[in-house]
Amino acid sequence: MRIHIGTDHAGLEFSQTLQQHLRDAGHEVIDHGPQEFDPLDDYPAFCINAAKGVIADQQAGVQALGVVFGGSGNGEQIAANKVLGIRAALVWNESTALLARQHNDANVIAIGARQHTVDEAISFIDTFIAEPFSFEGRHVRRIAQLAEFEATGDIAGKNVDK
Repeated sequence: MRIHIGTDHAGLEFSQTLQQHLRDAGHEVIDHGPQEFDPLDDYPAFCINAAKGVIADQQAGVQALGVVFGGSGNGEQIAANKVLGIRAALVWNESTALLARQHNDANVIAIGARQHTVDEAISFIDTFIAEPFSFEGRHVRRIAQLAEFEATGDIAGKNVDK
């Protein structure tokens, strides 16, 4: 599988270790930066580029997921979710990583590099990558509603405030 990675200075060292783990596990890793430590760098472009890479690959029929890092993972999740078609989930344990895939068909996860050890993050990522979407009806329906709102600004019959 192709895994797109984006981070900021807070997650740079973390990211490099995790990229090697993913390569050792047989995944192709695309690093969207940064390439060097800059304590004043800004995460949005790195995370948006990782998310755009995931969408481009998925649209081309390539199996791809993304992982974005930062101090807390919150801003990185928000940045990734600005890309049309991305469903990024903040994960903080194996259960949230599992449910992000099972219930939400998340295609990107965000992890707080200052919140977890490298071993914990590896566990979250491995769980996320290994878990398929359940295709359970209620989850398919909810994801379709999110996509409808993303495309139209409304969810037909669901009383979305205008």
